[in-house]
Amino acid sequence: MSIRKKILLYFSLIIPAITAVAFIAVYLLFSEQREESFQMRQKDKISTTLEFLSDVKETDEDIIHAMDQININKLYNEKLLLFNRNKRLIYSNIVDIPVPVSKNILVHLTPKNKWIETKDGLYDVVGTYIERRGKVYYGISKAYDDFGYSKLRFLRYVLLLTFIGITIIIVLVCFYISRKITTPLEEITSRISNYDFDAKPEPIPFTGTHDEIAVLTIVFNELMLKMNDAFAFQKHAIHHISHELKTPIAILVSNFERIEKEADPEELKRLIQNQKEDTRSLSEIINSLLEIAKIETSHESFTERFRIDELIFDISDSLKNVYPDFVFSVDYEEPVDENQLEVTGNSRLIKAAMSNLMENCIHYSSDKHAMIRIKSQEQLEINFENKGKILTRQEVNYLFKHFFRGKNSTGKKGFGLGLVFVNKIITMHGGSIVYEPVSKSFNRFRITLS
Repeated sequence: MSIRKKILLYFSLIIPAITAVAFIAVYLLFSEQREESFQMRQKDKISTTLEFLSDVKETDEDIIHAMDQININKLYNEKLLLFNRNKRLIYSNIVDIPVPVSKNILVHLTPKNKWIETKDGLYDVVGTYIERRGKVYYGISKAYDDFGYSKLRFLRYVLLLTFIGITIIIVLVCFYISRKITTPLEEITSRISNYDFDAKPEPIPFTGTHDEIAVLTIVFNELMLKMNDAFAFQKHAIHHISHELKTPIAILVSNFERIEKEADPEELKRLIQNQKEDTRSLSEIINSLLEIAKIETSHESFTERFRIDELIFDISDSLKNVYPDFVFSVDYEEPVDENQLEVTGNSRLIKAAMSNLMENCIHYSSDKHAMIRIKSQEQLEINFENKGKILTRQEVNYLFKHFFRGKNSTGKKGFGLGLVFVNKIITMHGGSIVYEPVSKSFNRFRITLS
C-alpha cells in the first residue's frame, strides 16, 4: 500500500472513530442527565400532590379533576399513585396507564430505602417514601418525558449530521495532505526510476524549505553527482586502462618475437630487460587494483602493524637487483621516535606505493641517486628527493589525476596511473602526499602518515 493511501486510510478511520466515540459519550451523558432531571420533576410532583391532599380535607370530584389537569399540564402522559402508611391507595389520577411494577416498588420502599427508580419501556418510573406532618406516604409516578426525548432526538440528529460533515471534511483534508506530502516523493521516485546515467545530470528541483523532502532531494542530488562522477570515471578508466593494457601486452608479444629472431647477445639482453620491466609494471598495476578493490569491498579496518623504514629497506634491496647502479640513501632526522616508525595498514599496498615512488626516483633522477628522509616527531613523514627536471605549476595540479604524464616523462615507460594509486593508497591509510619542487633541479615527494 502506498504512503498516500496509508495516510488517507489511517486518518479517515482514526479521527472519525475518535469523533464518534466523543459524540456517543456526549449523547449518553445528556441522556443520563435527562433521566435524572425528569425523575426529580416526578419526585417534586409527588411531593406537591401530597401537600395539596394534606391541605384539602375533602376530595370531591371537582378537586380531583383540577389536580389531574395540573398533572397533564406539568408532565406528559403521567400516572400518579399515592399510598398511606399501610400502603393502601389513597389517590390515583385520571390517566389510564398501567403500572405493573407498582407492587414490587411498594414492597421495597422502606424508611431505609426511600427512593427507587426504574424503566418501563420509554417511561420513567420512580417510587418514593415521604414523611409529612408525622404521617408516612408512598408515591409512585410513571411518566413519559416527551420534551426530554424530543431534545434527545434533536441532539442525535445534530450529532449524526455533524459526524457525517466532519468525516467528509476529514477525508478531503486527508486526501489533500497526503497528496501534498507524497507528490514530491513520487516525483523523486519517478526520477530515480527513469534516471539516465548516460545523459547530462540534472538535479531534482526543490523548494527552499528544510523539511525531510528537501533534505532527501539534496542528498539524492549529491548522490547522483557522485554516481555520475563514478560512472564517468569508470567509463574513462575502462577505456584508457584497456587501451594501456593492450600496449604493454602487444609490446610483450613483440619483444618475444624479436627475442626469437635476435642473435646478438647484447641486444638480446636488452630486450629481455625491457620485457622484465614491462611485465613487472603491468603486474604491479593489476595487483594494486585487485588489492584496493578487495579492501573497499570488504570495508575491513586495518590491523597489521609494520615498520615503514624496514619496508623501505626491503624495497631498496629488491630494486638494487634490477638497478645495481642506482643508490638510495636513507636518513633519519633526529630525534627519532621508533614507535612512530610503526604504522597500521596494509603492508602490500604501502609497499606498492613506496615502490612506485622509489622507481620514479630511479627513472627521473639525473645522477642515479635519491635521498629518503624519515622524520618521526609529531607525525611520520617520509620525503623522497632526487635531482632532475621539475614539474611546472600547471602540471602539479594534474599530477594525481588519472592518465596524466608530465613533459619530463617523454620517452619513459609508464601508464600514467602510478601516482594515482599512490595517492589513493596513502589516503586510504589516513595520510597525504604532496609534490614540492625544492629548486630548479630538485624534486621532492612528501608523505605524511598518522
